[in-house]
Amino acid sequence: MNRNLWKKAVFIGVVVLVSIFGIIGLPTSGESLKANVRDNIRLGLDLRGGTHLVLQVRVNDAVNAETDQTIERLKTALDLERIDYGGFTPIIAADVLEDGGILVQGIPAEQTAAFRDTVGLNEPNWVVRQVEPGSYEMTMLASALREIRQQALRQSIETIRNRVDSLGVSEPTIQERGRGEYEILVQLPGVDDPDRVKAIMQTTALLEIKAVRSGPYPSREAALAQNSGILPTGTELLESAVGKGGAGPDEEEWYLVARASVVTGRDLRNARVGRDENNLPEVDFTLSSDAGVRFGNFTENNIGNLLAVVLDDRIHSVATIQSRITDSGRIMGSYTLQEANDLALVLRAGALPASMRYLEERTVGPSLGADSIRSGLLASLAGLLGVICFMLIYYRLAGVNAIVALLLNLILLMAALAYAGATLTLPGIAGVILIIGMAVDANVLIFERIREELRTGKTVVSSVEAGFHKAFLTIIDTNLTTLIAAFFLFLFGTGPVKGFAVTLSIGLVANIFTAVFVSRVIFDYILSRKPRQATLSI
Repeated sequence: MNRNLWKKAVFIGVVVLVSIFGIIGLPTSGESLKANVRDNIRLGLDLRGGTHLVLQVRVNDAVNAETDQTIERLKTALDLERIDYGGFTPIIAADVLEDGGILVQGIPAEQTAAFRDTVGLNEPNWVVRQVEPGSYEMTMLASALREIRQQALRQSIETIRNRVDSLGVSEPTIQERGRGEYEILVQLPGVDDPDRVKAIMQTTALLEIKAVRSGPYPSREAALAQNSGILPTGTELLESAVGKGGAGPDEEEWYLVARASVVTGRDLRNARVGRDENNLPEVDFTLSSDAGVRFGNFTENNIGNLLAVVLDDRIHSVATIQSRITDSGRIMGSYTLQEANDLALVLRAGALPASMRYLEERTVGPSLGADSIRSGLLASLAGLLGVICFMLIYYRLAGVNAIVALLLNLILLMAALAYAGATLTLPGIAGVILIIGMAVDANVLIFERIREELRTGKTVVSSVEAGFHKAFLTIIDTNLTTLIAAFFLFLFGTGPVKGFAVTLSIGLVANIFTAVFVSRVIFDYILSRKPRQATLSI
């Protein structure tokens, strides 16, 4: 074997060893071999089993929240400018694509210009339209609405991803689905407790710390009666999630609290599980530096007053402020350790900006995934055996060359999936089966060229060299055009189509290496041993 051929053989050997290592690692036993393959070749939802969800983000919640905040800001601005007004009524956006708005009433005629100027200066994203004397309807600009909705979608995707990642779900798929419908696709392979994951994903868990004005009251009606049926400005009634004296949710307990929060979950820096004085689980949280200063000033000025920790509009604990509190606090309740862990996880991941609606839910059992793998493997083996038999019968010993290149192609494909961390799906297996045929196609082109050259009377060495040379451009052309099609499948396709495109693309690139380079090295090795042989088994 000449020096150049030896270098090529060593290169092929290194590629094969690196590929095999990527698939099986360094196993020490049969069990470790299976475990390494299972860890390196990641299976998708359809093969491994798991949960498939399609959620729609109710982006109108974010629009309504912005409307409420705008009303509060405008009230402050109008008071500073000494502009009279009768009241603000939010126009609720009940559907995802509804715009909502604000109805402002009681603006004196002589202050109309000042009102418009104040709105334009403080709320440039809103348009004012007079509906009748003294009454105005405010609507948000289309560009501002679009940004709020897209921001709600992006934040929802990121929050769900943070929560799912904290649960340790391997290879989850969390991405936008469709365009303009504000839908999220969530696929969780191998999840054995989908109800818990769903509960954590859809929990808003907005933490608010609010000042308590009065209470507790045994019922909402009692609280309203105590305040003459009308709540003081800037307050709201909230129910305790624990119940009277901690006895349970059957015994109601209501508090009148400030509508404005001292700090919220957006001010959190961290949240973790701790233990209270009775060794029961609680959630300890730490605030950011800015929120710590704000919270410290508030508690210092309200020593002796009550403070409520509110989660999702329900009071979880009420405590008396005994001293200045800066950057830390705790949430106590009748939590199990699992519930405390889940709450801390949700708080760390951040609050969802809007609620969710489930459009589609599908669970794939592990047994169904195993059946898919079994069927895919049987189809692959059947196709592989059929191709092997055809190549050996039609091309005789040269068919062995094609078989070696085909097997190496499959090894390179699986190794590339392992090293890239790609997920193998059922459509991906379909791509592998297609590659089996396409890998042999390149060898067929080369072998037929060699046959043509032999028929013209050329020597075996010249025929092999001419066959590879003339078939090279044709192989590149066929694989490149298919690769372009696979690229667009990946670019515009959804999950299953992308899985097919990935395996097809990797297989096509490996096909060029095995058919053109490896097959040529095998032929050169055979001919180097008998350079003057008169015939070739092809």
